[in-house]
Amino acid sequence: MDQLDRCDDAARAWARNAIALVEADANRSADTHLLPFPLPVGWGVDLYLKDESSHPTGSLKHRLARSLFLYALCNGWIGPDTTVVEASSGSTAVSEAYFARMLGLPFIAVMPASTQPEKIALIEFQGGTCHLVDDPTRASATAADLAAELGGHFMDQFTHAERATDWRGNNNIAESIYAQLSLERHPVPAWIVVGAGTGGTSATIGRYARYRRFPTKLCVVDPEGSAFWPAYVSGDFDHCSGRGSRIEGIGRPRVEPSFQPAVVDRMVQVPDAASLAAMRAGSEILGRRIGGSTGTNLWGAFGLIASMRATGRQGSVVTLICDGGERYADTYYSDAWVAGQGLDLAPHRQVIDRFLAEGTWTAEI
Repeated sequence: MDQLDRCDDAARAWARNAIALVEADANRSADTHLLPFPLPVGWGVDLYLKDESSHPTGSLKHRLARSLFLYALCNGWIGPDTTVVEASSGSTAVSEAYFARMLGLPFIAVMPASTQPEKIALIEFQGGTCHLVDDPTRASATAADLAAELGGHFMDQFTHAERATDWRGNNNIAESIYAQLSLERHPVPAWIVVGAGTGGTSATIGRYARYRRFPTKLCVVDPEGSAFWPAYVSGDFDHCSGRGSRIEGIGRPRVEPSFQPAVVDRMVQVPDAASLAAMRAGSEILGRRIGGSTGTNLWGAFGLIASMRATGRQGSVVTLICDGGERYADTYYSDAWVAGQGLDLAPHRQVIDRFLAEGTWTAEI
């Protein structure tokens, strides 16, 4: 009888320990808070913010990085000597560098040469190395080539995000939201609002709501320059915008494999100036700085709430604080940077201020 045995007992033992370490990170981290956003009680609509900035690496991407590492470990793609490579200039790279260091593995983030020094410093603080490319659209291809050259593993968040997370439960972000809402006056949200970067979060929430037979609808908000919005409108999911997004963490120049449009009930395109106006307004109300993608979420949520009020519907709306605003002191919170980008926040701030005062919406929903 022919037999081929490729079992490496030492590598399997290392993988078991690595999985235990990654699981322990989740076990010792408290679930993120679900914060009420102050709106008049008489409106009958409640807004909640799932604060993903409280993860150890400061963003929603901590969940994704943990899932991607577990997925790669359980598939046998990562071993004790594997160099992990990712195409990311932002929060995903920070979080993946954190887990790579936990496991004693080298980590390389492939990113555009135009990436802000603050982001590079965050990745390097977590033990990662940054590989800069002049053409941002070549980051993924360069990461794949680099991983092959080094005999490493390309994590490929944009392909694996939707399949790495257990959308049926296991305390994913959707299950957590519903559990935390259980004692509120509207425990099943009418809408959950998220952005799309990989598409993994929207896929998890949309699938979970359907699996549990909740009537909750999913709204995906998309910034300028992103391919998701025009692809959703046209039905052409091969669409490429040819440009990146100014709102870090969301928006892509192409429709990524992890994006699952069939679970999305509504998409809203949000102007970048509106994202930043909502970010700044939200920061003032919450008494803390939030990031630009959270502003995109808030713009979408405000519009939905105004629509619910206009039709006499009560309920709850949930969105995410994706990361803190401290990372954007020299960009989104800098008036000079905003002006240099040719953005005028004032008209959008007027829409927001009127919404907060009257519950009405004068922009497109």
